[in-house]
Amino acid sequence: MAKFWQNWLMVLCGAVALFGVVLTLGASPLTDAPVRALLATIGPGREAEMTDGLRFATALMGAVSLGWGLTLFAAIRTAIRLGPDGRDLWFGILASVLVWFVVDSSLSVATGFGFNAVSNTAFVAAFLLPVVVSGVLRARPIPSLNAKS
Repeated sequence: MAKFWQNWLMVLCGAVALFGVVLTLGASPLTDAPVRALLATIGPGREAEMTDGLRFATALMGAVSLGWGLTLFAAIRTAIRLGPDGRDLWFGILASVLVWFVVDSSLSVATGFGFNAVSNTAFVAAFLLPVVVSGVLRARPIPSLNAKS
């Protein structure tokens, strides 16, 4: 994979982790302004009532997003280092991103926060672009049994 695409993916992982940090700020009334702004953006016309339950859920999702961003970073770096042998890991990473996308986007639309599905789509497209362009998912040729060693 070209260095440009490697860096591209590392920036995406950093964005996920940073998003997690922003969500953790929802735990406190002193720091919840970014979360309130985010909720107002993805659910226009709705003011978030920051109840104790919403604070807990938002902060928890922040921790999960932070951990997911760091996990993606480690998994992608490892897949890159493995080169052609990292194909199975790439498929695992792809599966995790697609499962997140379908579940998160579906629930976002179902709960009236459909704009979140738009940002999710942008993230998936930004992830898929280097994966598809680089060819990391292509099958490796099977060595011929008749090949001379």
